[in-house]
Amino acid sequence: MLYIIGLGLGDEKDITLRGLEAVKKSQKVYMEAYTSLLSFGLSADGLSNLEKFYGKPIILADREMVEEKAGDMIEEAVDNDIAFLVVGDPFGATTHSDLVVRAKTLGVKVEVVHNASVMNAVGICGLQLYHYGETVSIPFFTETWRPDSFYEKIKKNRSLGLHTLCLLDIRVKEPTFESLCRGGKKQYEPPRYMTVNTAIEQLLEVEQKHGDSVYGEDTECVGFARLGAEDQKIVAGTMKQLESVDFGAPLHCLVIVGKTHPVEEEMLEFYKY
Repeated sequence: MLYIIGLGLGDEKDITLRGLEAVKKSQKVYMEAYTSLLSFGLSADGLSNLEKFYGKPIILADREMVEEKAGDMIEEAVDNDIAFLVVGDPFGATTHSDLVVRAKTLGVKVEVVHNASVMNAVGICGLQLYHYGETVSIPFFTETWRPDSFYEKIKKNRSLGLHTLCLLDIRVKEPTFESLCRGGKKQYEPPRYMTVNTAIEQLLEVEQKHGDSVYGEDTECVGFARLGAEDQKIVAGTMKQLESVDFGAPLHCLVIVGKTHPVEEEMLEFYKY
């Protein structure tokens, strides 16, 4: 059996009882470590906390391992129980759909254990989940690469009065451009986690470039940091206001507010800048 287990958003205790039982009976436990991270997983002892709590050694699965060697892990699941841990919910990232397809093609049984993810936890600010449009990802800009395909999606959501969840880039174990050009041994960039402030700066740059008045400095937004953790931070305000807020440690995400209902506005008041 291949168990794909959601860990939730906070710490090692956010796993469900069913998920914990599956971990305890698995011969090997892998943990996906690139589409997101548990808040505490950013600390040096994050992994050992997990191992202590689950009573099992954990093999960190980075992007390369999952994309290049997932077949090995699936083959292990032919004769063994293998657990694959995912921060949030297993289907918050498309990568894991691919894993399920490959496992089922090889005749391996798959059991999915769901948990909370950023996609539903943002509901805490009071904006109703069924008033959201398409979710967008905001990647880090570089000097030569400034993609803005998210702009048209936000434009469509705004025209329909819908809120937009913006997932912010995390770059963990990304090969440096130089090492990719040279070939041979890969060298990696230091980890980077986009802040709400950087996201807003980039969004405003893209608005200036397109000039369709989709949003601007006065557009209402909600910034989130460490969602689901005890020290989570949520602030509602204009883009200009949020740009100056220190949201602290990662992970961050941002919601661009659409048309609001009075009940939504009442709840948002608790988080006002």
